[in-house]
Amino acid sequence: MRMRYIELAVGAFMIMGIIALVLMALRVSGLSMQSTGDTYTLKAHFENLGGLKERAKVSMAGVNIGQVTKIYLDAERYSAVVEMEINKSMSTLSTDSSAAILTSGLLGEKYIGLTVGAEMEYLKQGDWIDDTQSALVLEELIGRFLFNKAEG
Repeated sequence: MRMRYIELAVGAFMIMGIIALVLMALRVSGLSMQSTGDTYTLKAHFENLGGLKERAKVSMAGVNIGQVTKIYLDAERYSAVVEMEINKSMSTLSTDSSAAILTSGLLGEKYIGLTVGAEMEYLKQGDWIDDTQSALVLEELIGRFLFNKAEG
C-alpha cells in the first residue's frame, strides 16, 4: 500500500513538471493561449531587423501593447517592412511617434519599442510610423571599431 502511494505521488509530480515545461515553452516562444482582443495595424520600414521575428512584442515604457504580425521585404525601397497589431486601448499614438528595435534579456530577444510624439493627430489603421531606428548589430559595431583602430 505504501509503495502504491509513492508511485502515485511520483506520477503526479512528473505530470506537473511536464505541464510546467509546456507552459514555459509557450511563454518563451511568444505563443499565447489568450486572445488579443481589438487591435489595429501599423507599419514601419527598417533598414536592419537584427533578428526580429514575427510574434515579437511591441511595447511602450516597458508595457506590452501589441505584437509583430508580419515581416516582409519592400522590393522598391529594399528595406524590411514590419506590420504590428496594436491594442485599441493605445489608439492615442501620435503621428510623430517613433519605433526602435530593442533587445531584452540575456538571450537577446528582439522587440519593438514605441515612443510617443507630441503631435495632436493620431495614427489610424494601416498608417506608417516614419521615424524608425534599426537594430544595433554587434558584429557591425565590432567591425567599425576594429577598422577605425587599424587606420590609426
